Amino acid sequence: MCAATSTTVRAACPHDCPDTCAMEVTVADGRAVKLRGAADMPFTHGALCTKVAHYLERVYSEQRLLHPMKRIGAKGEGRFTRISWDEALDTIAQRFSAIAAEDPRAILPYSYAGTMGLVHSASMDRRFFHRLGASRLDRTICASAGAYGWKATIGASIGADPEAVACARLILIWGANPVVSNVHGWHHLQEAKRRGARLVCIDPWRSQTADKCDLHLAPLPGSDGALALAMMQVLIAEDRLDHDYVARHTTGFAELRERVREYTPEWAATLTGLPAQAIRQLARDYAAAGHHSLIRLNYGLNRHAGGGMAVRNIACLPALTGAWRQPGCGALLSTSGNFPVDQHALERPDLYPDPVRFPPRTINMSTIGRDLLEASDPPIRAIYVYNANPLAVAPDGNRVRQGFAREDLFCVVHELFQTDTADYADILLPATTQLEHFDLHTAYGHLYALRNTPAIAPLGEAKPNSEVFRLLAQRLGFDDPALRDSDQAVAAAAFGPRDPRALGLSDALEAHGWARLNLPRPFAPFAAGQFPTPSGKCEFFSQTLAAAGLDPLPTWHPPRESAPVDPARAAHYPLALISPPARNFLNSSFANLPRFVAEEGAPRLLMHPHDAAARALCEGGTVRIYNDRGEFRARLTVTDRARTGVVVSPSIWWRKLSPDGCNVNAVTSDAVADFGGGACFYDCLVQVARA
Repeated sequence: MCAATSTTVRAACPHDCPDTCAMEVTVADGRAVKLRGAADMPFTHGALCTKVAHYLERVYSEQRLLHPMKRIGAKGEGRFTRISWDEALDTIAQRFSAIAAEDPRAILPYSYAGTMGLVHSASMDRRFFHRLGASRLDRTICASAGAYGWKATIGASIGADPEAVACARLILIWGANPVVSNVHGWHHLQEAKRRGARLVCIDPWRSQTADKCDLHLAPLPGSDGALALAMMQVLIAEDRLDHDYVARHTTGFAELRERVREYTPEWAATLTGLPAQAIRQLARDYAAAGHHSLIRLNYGLNRHAGGGMAVRNIACLPALTGAWRQPGCGALLSTSGNFPVDQHALERPDLYPDPVRFPPRTINMSTIGRDLLEASDPPIRAIYVYNANPLAVAPDGNRVRQGFAREDLFCVVHELFQTDTADYADILLPATTQLEHFDLHTAYGHLYALRNTPAIAPLGEAKPNSEVFRLLAQRLGFDDPALRDSDQAVAAAAFGPRDPRALGLSDALEAHGWARLNLPRPFAPFAAGQFPTPSGKCEFFSQTLAAAGLDPLPTWHPPRESAPVDPARAAHYPLALISPPARNFLNSSFANLPRFVAEEGAPRLLMHPHDAAARALCEGGTVRIYNDRGEFRARLTVTDRARTGVVVSPSIWWRKLSPDGCNVNAVTSDAVADFGGGACFYDCLVQVARA
């Protein structure tokens, strides 16, 4: 018998994570048999997270969808029968053509970060729906509020070099849990600690990261902006500033000084639930670290009504102390703005056919339930879901379910698995995994681009997003050359050809599968100012906000639902609920696979012993978490990981795999944040009772 021959293929992790790992896939006789982190990629450094380390279980899962199907039962029942690709594509084309003849804006794409690749999430799909004239989707569900606040201050999603953070002496990990959601970034933070850095975790619950920090501060959800304002007040009032950096590289300091005068630690204490002295000491410690401090924030703190301003307030702090002067210091939210992606070339909005007769319309993905039920002029008559599972992940889940249950809504879902959303599809299409298609990836947690080379042939009849949209374009008679581009041609147009940051990328990606942007090493983006803002400076007074008719200075935007802000609502629903990522899930990905479901066990609710005793609730019991929007059930864990007044439900469980057919989004609101239309998942008051 001949020994099996094997090859190694370069790949990239496609999931919504800052780390965007480089991977190596071993293939023997056409089957992927081993997956590992690429040892030669400096940020991945040979390691994968516990989820992606078992990615082959996802690729070869018995649950994979392998053939096109059409619905034969009621919406939500999840009953389908197999059909051919020709029948599936013809059905979609016929329905889309009929709707578009009346008003193409009645058709809506719905996608997010099921894959982060530029080819399969941000190019051919956008071209197709632009050419169709469909409604546009504002993709707000995760980061838009914070990104807006950051850009209003800093100018772009650029920050400290993640590989240089070991230079910092004080690191504030703010609204982030990198032990779970940024494991390679955590490696660098640990290196800083080994070199003597002090780590402070600011998070409403004692997360796995908080366990490993020198200090944990637990502000009430939605109060981060108040905490940052009070820190600024202390820095300015006590003259703990880098006056030279402020004078040279910021604008609006005089106005800021007046604005924050009233935002004392005593004022913030009532909103944050932290002692005033703890706030004052945090500000003093931050100032004492001088140019060697880093704020590593993440998007958890932007998921409330004041989330955009909260991120803006935090983004002002490093300029006051001059922390931007040092590599690895200052602040880091995202590195995505470093990548010179040519969005116009990828998405081709110029393909939109008739902007006079049908002015472009945008639907906010965070309000999808409301819009499916209430949108008019025109109402949404068809939805095409890919790279997303809105029945599980979208807020105000009961309205989302009602919207997808409409018998007159034509629903197409292109998926790997029969998700909660797939159960409501009229046509269900099988998708490829990352090992079965080509793609190009940027990152938001490091400075490397990655190329994904297909390692195996598509399983069954699975097709990648780009191929399906090319086939649909043909059936609809769209003859635009941009709708015939190959995946490789799309990738070749991804980066601005004359941008110096992209020099040499193409050859390096071809050779190694990964390549660092052409940036200095280590990278200190604002050591000499040169912020990508209208003024070229860090904008305490934001010209962007002023031009939009918004308050141009840092201020306090309260959450909609919190005891200090709305005591009347809190009288009925006294507990603030947050739903951070479960360690074994990635949003709703991996949440159907046996290994990870077994590790999580069941939907859980973490509650402080004081709050549990007040309700006569016991460890391990099933509890009902509810408000006026809905309810879900979970197993109770009584623990001081949750501070008093706050309950924590690690998420996101699929509805159909939850004991009561509901998950945490039964109680979350579809209200949007102050900036960017962002979702407000963590702006949520509930009550808890024995089930």
